[in-house]
Amino acid sequence: MAVMTRTCRYERMNIERLFARGFVLFGGAVWTVILFVPETVARFTEFAHTLEGVAAIAGSAAVPLAAAIFVFVVGLFYETLAALILLVGVASAVGWGITAGWFVSIWVIMGVTLIGPMLLAAILFLLAASMQAICELEGHPDV
Repeated sequence: MAVMTRTCRYERMNIERLFARGFVLFGGAVWTVILFVPETVARFTEFAHTLEGVAAIAGSAAVPLAAAIFVFVVGLFYETLAALILLVGVASAVGWGITAGWFVSIWVIMGVTLIGPMLLAAILFLLAASMQAICELEGHPDV
């Protein structure tokens, strides 16, 4: 029985792609909410909402959403590049944490909500890209 042979497995590749893209979109949505809600509460405690104030908050909260959409679109066509972008993001977050001198609790929060999911999505993108290469080498026309 050849357990370690490389064979094309479409189901596994598609599941890896699905979860990688899901982590990217879900992470972008979570970080948009994380940045939008506290600033909204801090600015509008008297319920005096203005369109300019909401637009300023939405502009800062739209940055992680735009980044997630960008990585998602790149991941649709270039999985290895999407993985590289995510790994650069992980390295940047770790560098930011070291530079800022985060406490252990901040490391745990950032590890669970940012660093871990980005690293997991990058690994899944790389696994899907390697399975794509295996399928192409075997000559499967459906890839």
